[in-house]
Amino acid sequence: MAPFEALVWEEVRTPPNRSNSESESPSGPICRRASEVYTENLKRARSRQKSYSDRRRRPLVFEEGDHVYLRVSPMKGVHRFGHRGVGPFKISEKCGPVAYRLELPPRLAAVHDIFHVSQLKKCPRVPRKRLTHPKFD
Repeated sequence: MAPFEALVWEEVRTPPNRSNSESESPSGPICRRASEVYTENLKRARSRQKSYSDRRRRPLVFEEGDHVYLRVSPMKGVHRFGHRGVGPFKISEKCGPVAYRLELPPRLAAVHDIFHVSQLKKCPRVPRKRLTHPKFD
């Protein structure tokens, strides 16, 4: 069995002058065993890759009232040391398992206020309001 046949699970079409004989058919016991070995190896590789991926992945779960930064990508040019996030914004509602509604300021009224969890980054500490000091003469 060719690797292509193992991958797509169908017989390779041959030119008319080369016909597949019964002895070379992919349904023979050797080919079936090779097919089983291929599928077992693919399953094992898939589970190994998933375990490596899951080690680094952690679920992002936010609560209502948490403060988050909204990730933005620069529109043009190279902003090497530019801001990668704007905010912090307060989460007002959890809209689904991976979607959150943010309390956006009026200057961002044109932006839709529901974002996917991949676009949010947890704010390490709650922002405090700035105190205004009276002017002394």
